[in-house]
Amino acid sequence: MVTRNERSGQRRQDVIIMAPELLILLGAAVILQADLLPDKKSLLLPPVNFTIKAVNLAQVLLRWEPNPDQEQSNVQLGYHVKINAPQEEEYETRNTERSLVTILHKGFSASVQTVPWSDHSLQASSWVSAELKAPPGSPGTEIVNLTCTTNTKADNYTHFQPYQVSLHCTWLVGKDAPDDTQYFLYYRYRSRIEECQEYSKDVLQRNVACWFPRTFINSKGRDSLAVYVNGSSKEAAIKPFDQLFALHAIDRVNPPANVTAELKGTCLSIHWEKPVSAFPSHCFDYEVKIYNAKKGYFQTEKMTTNTLITIIDDVSKYYIQVRAAVSSVCRATGLWSEWSQPIYVGKYLLFILKQVALLVVVTDPPGKWTCSLLSLEMLSLSLLCLILSVGLLPF
Repeated sequence: MVTRNERSGQRRQDVIIMAPELLILLGAAVILQADLLPDKKSLLLPPVNFTIKAVNLAQVLLRWEPNPDQEQSNVQLGYHVKINAPQEEEYETRNTERSLVTILHKGFSASVQTVPWSDHSLQASSWVSAELKAPPGSPGTEIVNLTCTTNTKADNYTHFQPYQVSLHCTWLVGKDAPDDTQYFLYYRYRSRIEECQEYSKDVLQRNVACWFPRTFINSKGRDSLAVYVNGSSKEAAIKPFDQLFALHAIDRVNPPANVTAELKGTCLSIHWEKPVSAFPSHCFDYEVKIYNAKKGYFQTEKMTTNTLITIIDDVSKYYIQVRAAVSSVCRATGLWSEWSQPIYVGKYLLFILKQVALLVVVTDPPGKWTCSLLSLEMLSLSLLCLILSVGLLPF
């Protein structure tokens, strides 16, 4: 039988044995709670004084400052910037400002947060946001279908800028624009802004096209071209409109110059010069179109040089055209030029002339062919009719 003293001693022994285990559990709980407590030095605070400012046509400046309450530590900080409108975009930077080229007629909004630049175990801060509201104006009064093209011409007036770039833009009047609406166009290339001085008008005398014979645009440049059109009316506030153009996508390349062709027997040699352009000769791709008028088919050759030698038959008439495009080795792929004016080679005209003469001889009464070969004028007319019937002339 276990006595009361023995049971009491056993309980004291159990308590003594359990005491270290309780202390261990208690210590673990204390440590766990300490881990859950926020460390002020590891908290990242959002930037302050975040602003968005329109600084030019289709250009904004985003600017912010580090949070002055941010605890100083050895952690390098950066910023995560999110463009929300007009088009979503994200990037990270260690700078506290950024200039962006963007359309603004739809408004502009962005957000920024502080992030750890190297130690990604830290959590980013909350977001701060700012916006530029869309400019005022009555819906449906802004222009639509804005299109622009550039073209390069040789400039004989200066050696410092031997090529001059023109700009031509067209648009349609807004569907809800009053009859007295007048539009005005501006372009910005890099830091230069110009207002249009030469407009074309519709039947209501509203500006619907603009022509800049000379601009500050560099045809070899990679900067976007910003075009802005606002308007005025006595009946409504006209909404402005802006659009960005990539130069390679709107550049109307000139056709190749001085296209020549030489036929020796069945060997056809075609040569041309590079288009009038600021780009050097190695920057062009070419297409050569050879049309066989007798057989009625096209042959197209792609070239990277300015000479093509090919074999043809010597009894057909051919017309030849060449067009050009700036190669992707020099800039992004763009538009092909118009075809050059056609040039003609071949002996088909002589062949036709022989057939006409034979026709005259055969159809004359016997013994009278020498005096009834038709006059030169009639022969020429017959020849022209035959040429038109086989489609030799590009009328």
